[in-house]
Amino acid sequence: MMKDGTYSAWFRTPKGQGTGIVELVGGKVCGGDSVLSYAGSYEAHGDRFTAIITTRRHTPGQPSLFGPDELTLSLEGCCRGTPVTCAGFAAEAPDVPFEAILLFSVSDDAVPPPVPRPIPKFNPAPLPKPSWR
Repeated sequence: MMKDGTYSAWFRTPKGQGTGIVELVGGKVCGGDSVLSYAGSYEAHGDRFTAIITTRRHTPGQPSLFGPDELTLSLEGCCRGTPVTCAGFAAEAPDVPFEAILLFSVSDDAVPPPVPRPIPKFNPAPLPKPSWR
């Protein structure tokens, strides 16, 4: 089952690898990395899913892992827990295979605060004395 929320994404093609952030909510995908934005949709059926994602350059920088900046990715994957994995191709570069791993990001609100511990008192007595004293 696909959980709604924010995911850290690691992806690769034979031309290189990269990272980004993806938000999955109610069948919609949005996200990006340092040079490209992503938008699209997904459908989950049990522990399998499909997605169609378009990319668009928003900032000059490193080249796309496919060649073209603006493309449409077709993905299929498994969402049987963590991590979520998928693979596919871009219509504009069908000979370039694509793989991705998505790790669900837990919000700071979901993590309980650390348990306070007492601060030990500093006692310099057991420390060695400098020879110049």
